[in-house]
This record gives sequence, structure tokens and C-alpha cells, in this order.
Amino acid sequence: EQTYKNYLKLKKHLLKKGYFINIKSGFRTKEDSIDIYNSYLNKYGFKYAEEYVAKPGTSEHNIGIAFDFVISKDAKATKNDYKSEEYKYLENICYIYGFIIRYPKGKEKITGYNYEPWHLRYVGTDLAKYLKKTNLTLEEYYN
Repeated sequence: EQTYKNYLKLKKHLLKKGYFINIKSGFRTKEDSIDIYNSYLNKYGFKYAEEYVAKPGTSEHNIGIAFDFVISKDAKATKNDYKSEEYKYLENICYIYGFIIRYPKGKEKITGYNYEPWHLRYVGTDLAKYLKKTNLTLEEYYN
């Protein structure tokens, strides 16, 4: 509930700039995660599945604190442009609403996942602000 409330505040903020953010993939059941993992495993192989998909039961999507999104100047967009002004803006202000880009570029060995610029995780405003300021991942913060 807290994640969604803050998402709506973030969405309202972005709309004032003319940017549309939409949840592409939000809450997932464990069964959903099993299907997704197996799909990637069958399509791309074990190594790829391990790097890009959380093992069933371990996804932040399973507990409702993360979502994959699309942001664009077009309300009907289905893909992100990670070099766009709207994405860069989101990346710089999402902490205000308690969100972090969960798997940042250059931190793959620390998080255990490849860069996922489309994945926001809710951590609360205080922690998000601290992580933004220090450029730390959750793994670095908790270790």
C-alpha cells in the first residue's frame, strides 16, 4: 500500500512535467515468478535467466515493493528510452518519493543482477535519499 501511494505521488509529479509513467509489471505471485523464470530459462538459457530474473519466491515483485515501468512523453508508450530527458529526470527525483533504481549500472557484481533501469524499488524516503547521496546499493548499505 505504501509503495503504491508513493508511486501515485511520483506519477503526479511527473505529469506536471508532461511525463507519463506507467507500471508495466507490478505485483507478482510466486506462480507468476515461476512462469517468468522458466520462460527465460527455456528461451535464453540458465546464465541469462540467473542474471535477469529473480528465482521464484525471491522477487521484490512478490512482496509488492517493486515494479517495472515505462516512462515517456507519450502516454501510450510501451518501451523506455533510457537516454531520454524524462528517464534522466525520473532517475534524479525518484528518491524524493522513496524509490531507487534497484539494479544500477556499474553495480552488477554487487547486486548480483545486470543493470535494470526499468526496475524501481520502494525503500522509503529517508533511505532512498541516503542511497542517492552516497551512490550505494542496498547490498552495500546492509553489508
